Amino acid sequence: MTLLRHPRVDPEEVEFAAIRAQGAGGQNVNKVSSAAHLRFDVRASSLPLDVKERLLALQDHRLTAEGVVVIKAQEHRSLAMNRDAALARLQALVDQVAHPPIPRKPTRPTRASVQRRIEGKARRGAVKAMRGRVAGD
Repeated sequence: MTLLRHPRVDPEEVEFAAIRAQGAGGQNVNKVSSAAHLRFDVRASSLPLDVKERLLALQDHRLTAEGVVVIKAQEHRSLAMNRDAALARLQALVDQVAHPPIPRKPTRPTRASVQRRIEGKARRGAVKAMRGRVAGD
C-alpha cells in the first residue's frame, strides 16, 4: 500500500495579523489582540498546480474572488495558539483538495429495486385514491 502525501503549506507564504477577538471575555477581549487573521494567496503559493485549481474551484466562504483564503481563529486566549489553529485549518483545507475526487461510475438500478419502487408507488396511489369523495347511493 502506498502512503499518500499531502502538499504542505509553507508558513512563509501565509500572512498573519493580530486582531481583537469577538464575544465574551471581559476586559481582556477589549485590550488584547489575541485573535489571528490568516491570509493565504492561493495563486501565488508554491502548491502544485492541480491542488491550486481544486482549491480555487471550492465553493467556500473563506475563499475570496481574488483567490485568497481568509481564516479567523479566536478559540484560544493566546495569539500563538490561535495562529497554530488557523494554520491547521488552512492545512486541513489543502488536505481536503489534495487528491482528485474519484470519478463516479454510472450504474443502473437493479430489476428488484425498480420493481419495489413501482409497487410502492402503486400502493401509495391506492391509498390516495381512497381519499376521494364517496359515491352516493
